[in-house]
Amino acid sequence: MTPSARLQAALDLMGEVDSVARPADAVISAWLRARRKLDDRDRGAILEMLQELLRHRARLGWWLDRFGRGDTPRNRLLAWLMLAEGRTPDQVKRLFSGGKFAPAALTDAEASLLNKLRGCTMVHPAMPEEVRLECPDWAAGPLRRRFGEAFGAEMAALLTPPTLDLRVNTIKATREAMLLELKALGIPAEMSTLAPHGIRVRERLSLARLDPLKSGEIEIQDEGSQLVAMLVDARPGDRVVDFCAGAGGKTLAIAAQMNNKGRIIACDVNEGRLKRSAERFRKAGVHNAETRLLASETDRWVKRHKGGFDRVLVDAPCSGTGTWRRNPDARWRAPEEKGLDNLVALQARILASAARLVKPGGRLVYATCSMLPEENEEQVTAFLAAHPDFRVVPLRETAPQMTGSAHGEHLSLTPARHDTDGFFAAVLQRGAPAPEAETA
Repeated sequence: MTPSARLQAALDLMGEVDSVARPADAVISAWLRARRKLDDRDRGAILEMLQELLRHRARLGWWLDRFGRGDTPRNRLLAWLMLAEGRTPDQVKRLFSGGKFAPAALTDAEASLLNKLRGCTMVHPAMPEEVRLECPDWAAGPLRRRFGEAFGAEMAALLTPPTLDLRVNTIKATREAMLLELKALGIPAEMSTLAPHGIRVRERLSLARLDPLKSGEIEIQDEGSQLVAMLVDARPGDRVVDFCAGAGGKTLAIAAQMNNKGRIIACDVNEGRLKRSAERFRKAGVHNAETRLLASETDRWVKRHKGGFDRVLVDAPCSGTGTWRRNPDARWRAPEEKGLDNLVALQARILASAARLVKPGGRLVYATCSMLPEENEEQVTAFLAAHPDFRVVPLRETAPQMTGSAHGEHLSLTPARHDTDGFFAAVLQRGAPAPEAETA
């Protein structure tokens, strides 16, 4: 593709991301499936441009508003070419030629915008800090409260592109063998810092090159997500529930912990996600996992299996603030239609319902990919007040090797401090039955 054709393709894709009420990664996947003939270089260039435009959306919008222009995909791209790539108006005009496969020729208003942006840079002294750091209004207050003076550093880290993190499926392979195989493929890889089965790749690459990914020997999983699965501490022979399993990433990691022995049930309210998880189980060689479609968090299946499981993981739906490096579009999609309060209430209902599954002496792990106190520490505090039969198991007891990742008694990972996505996890244990009851 020519440079102009790539720009038009990026415009087309950005227009779909803006207009479709779905996460950008789902829109991108569908868009790419319809264009399978794109070669790797074109695909990579288009996706990289889209990600950069999403990461700079607030700053680009600020400049467009300053000069009285609408915040549209086309205007955003014009501003990006001037502010980030340092193009001249004449260079941009040549790219927007109106020729075959190229963007339409510039209008007079667009040419005027380019002239006004000449010599400007992405950041301006008059920009509010929230705009400069790409932090939406709905999240700024809670994040400032969580991080205090570190707010700026944490938000800046969320603007950096993430690494590619892999988890070795110990049912099929070892980390040492996978590192050697990646080296043979010419892919520079290293062991993850904290996750014992993690591998980190710091360069962009086509996943089509990763044969171990196709064979189920490795899975794509952020190191923080791997650590959350570790906290479940499932043993061979245990009975485990992954209550909000989604597409099954943590279920796979837990099944490997169990060495394919025992039983793990992946639950979700989305049938499509569960079908994808079942396919992943088969590819990974997992035999002790099954799926369970729930009608809601209070499905009758939960009541029928009350107190029947050693471990229950609740990876709750959340605002996703911890994944903004990976999903920059999530910043501009306020959580749930009714706001953060509605999402927090849903998390509380899910946690209370899932807790019924935990047997006496068993453990409940509550996790989010959020960094907001309302969804994390405050949610746990409220749960414990309503469920006195549960207590917190401090991180120093459950995973002493992770104590450098603690915030109080809980796991708390952030991009600035740990170079992972932002994750929170609390381990809660149900009290064992009284000795008299056991004797009876």
